[in-house]
Amino acid sequence: MRPLEESEIQQVFEKLFKFVGKNLKNIVDRADQPHCFRLHKKRVYYVREDMMKRATSIARESLVSLGVCVGKFTHSDKFKLTIGALELLAAHAKHKMWVKPTSEMSFLYGNHLLKSGLGRITENTPANQGVVVFSMSDIPLGFGVAAKSTQDCRKLDASSIVAFHQADVGEYLRAEDDMVQGKKE
Repeated sequence: MRPLEESEIQQVFEKLFKFVGKNLKNIVDRADQPHCFRLHKKRVYYVREDMMKRATSIARESLVSLGVCVGKFTHSDKFKLTIGALELLAAHAKHKMWVKPTSEMSFLYGNHLLKSGLGRITENTPANQGVVVFSMSDIPLGFGVAAKSTQDCRKLDASSIVAFHQADVGEYLRAEDDMVQGKKE
């Protein structure tokens, strides 16, 4: 487990900034307990500093995971947020969408969010901006990218896409083998 390099930090912060905006400062400089980002086997972890110091006594080959996996670097070295970042994004999200109960399952199966399933949306959400998707009872379900702005969403027909799916909590079941990169037996 090693600290991120400048280019890696820039990619991670750009992706997080797309969802949380200026609240990124609250993620990086936490008042309660200091946290840091660490890279291990192409995955980026958000770790408490005291836990990270304790983990230095564990061999790299034996360490499977530490902290919260917020994303991973692809083979082409592009950073991709994973579902592990949902809790972090939900707590600091700048733009949010709420899904009607009838469309929750569709979103959890990996489909884009349609206008017919949109319950509410935060004001002044621009198009192509990161959004966190919640159920109507404020349970974070996933995140994606707004296809249309708040004003455009009001004029759309029911079958139009309002948010492009990126990740949802259903991935814990659909892709459980890929969640933890460790020794497979």
